[in-house]
Amino acid sequence: MLMTRSHLSDATLRKLPAGTKIPAYDRGRIAPGIVHLGVGAFHRAHQAAYVDECLAAGETDWGITGVSLRSPDTRDALSPQDGLYTLAIRSSGEEELRVIGSIQSMLVAPENPSAVLAALTDPRTRIVTLTITEKAYLRAAGGGLDTAHPDIIHDLANPQMPKTAHGFLTEALARRLAAGTAPFTVLCCDNLPANGATLHRLLTEFAALRDARSVTAGDTGITDHIANGVAFPSSMVDRIVPATTDADRARIASELGVDDAWPVMTEPFRQWVVEDNFSAGRPDWEKFGVTMVGDVGPFEDMKLRLLNGAHSGIAYLGLLSGHATVDRAFADPAIREFVDGLWEEAIPTLPADAGLDTSAYTAELAERFSNTALAHRTAQIANDGSQKLPQRIIAGAIERIQAGFRPECLTLVIAAWIAACEARGKTLPDNHFTDPLDTALAALGERRTLERVAAVFDLAGFAKGSPERQTLIELVAAHRVHIRQGGAALALSALGILPAIPGKT
Repeated sequence: MLMTRSHLSDATLRKLPAGTKIPAYDRGRIAPGIVHLGVGAFHRAHQAAYVDECLAAGETDWGITGVSLRSPDTRDALSPQDGLYTLAIRSSGEEELRVIGSIQSMLVAPENPSAVLAALTDPRTRIVTLTITEKAYLRAAGGGLDTAHPDIIHDLANPQMPKTAHGFLTEALARRLAAGTAPFTVLCCDNLPANGATLHRLLTEFAALRDARSVTAGDTGITDHIANGVAFPSSMVDRIVPATTDADRARIASELGVDDAWPVMTEPFRQWVVEDNFSAGRPDWEKFGVTMVGDVGPFEDMKLRLLNGAHSGIAYLGLLSGHATVDRAFADPAIREFVDGLWEEAIPTLPADAGLDTSAYTAELAERFSNTALAHRTAQIANDGSQKLPQRIIAGAIERIQAGFRPECLTLVIAAWIAACEARGKTLPDNHFTDPLDTALAALGERRTLERVAAVFDLAGFAKGSPERQTLIELVAAHRVHIRQGGAALALSALGILPAIPGKT
């Protein structure tokens, strides 16, 4: 007779094997203080883990209410487990299991937007954090709000029943203002440049459109409040979090003796740099390794250009070379040498007076990329390239051209992205990874290389308005020719000493 194994929950916590770390606090005494939008694996490996440590230290008013803006999958997995899940911290030689208890409840916005708004307007909510991915900020090619997006149009017409983060935040702040409740701090944790300022600008733009449609047109209403009365600190987050597999679930269940529907895999390294600008208080995160600073910018640029930029290059070149995971791609001598070249191009674009130790940082990255236990899929990193490349690759490439150099490695990443998109359904499986521009890219049809690259730049808004745009297009087109002629191997072998661009100093 088959035995039915119980699942992870408050009731089974004390039955877990010795050595498993469990919440060191009474979960029944925790009050909600944070609403998090976008409860994916990264949040559960990063911000929720930091908050878990704060709760264990006695800061009991910072429990998390998790909100999924789209899918019920995370709620359906965690609710039967009382919000508990296992964080598996894996290195090449060992694994540490830790049960996280900081998520108190889960809401699914499409099912019950009123409940989400109630959580956001609860006076106990003092911080709203976001990990909704770059594409969910609904930016147009020029960087402003995509006012033609159907969900933006819906939210402007139906402020009481929003779909987007913009709609939920604006309506909640409007309700709090009307009730005389202090605004919450909005803390963006996504990989956007100057993410706090970027979200502040987008939300102010959305609020202005909303006010313009209201019956009180002419009254600045919520726009002025968001523009001048709400804190939007920037932050930089870093932790590698590969997708959880069924094999991971089976292994965790075997080790714990209980089922966990959605454990999270991660690496030992973690980093969180936060601008210390909170209007309604915050946890003492600095006690647990968070770096609170006045300016996140230098840390953000280093991470975007050295970690995320290298990750994108490894992903697209790895896919074109048949490497399914980061560690396997990074073990490829040609790709390993390419990453060093990318870092050589990117490091000079970082501020020299910010005290950044790029040598130590890249050495640590090399160790992290080599972690064989994570099995971080190149296809996972490849998603949404059109949204990620501007801040990871293109900004640095423009600066290198302005300094008089040819950013060969940086522009190869863009060419590899284009080639990887084109390879789906051919040498790569259909939908192996996705991009918001997939439909538009497919509609381009066959074109000559230079013309096609220019069309892709137009669609994605790459380097829009930059005098360096044409140089970037020509460099990318040259790489694309190599890839089409001999794959990633030829493109990589064509890289050599990077000469200065004639006429530049």
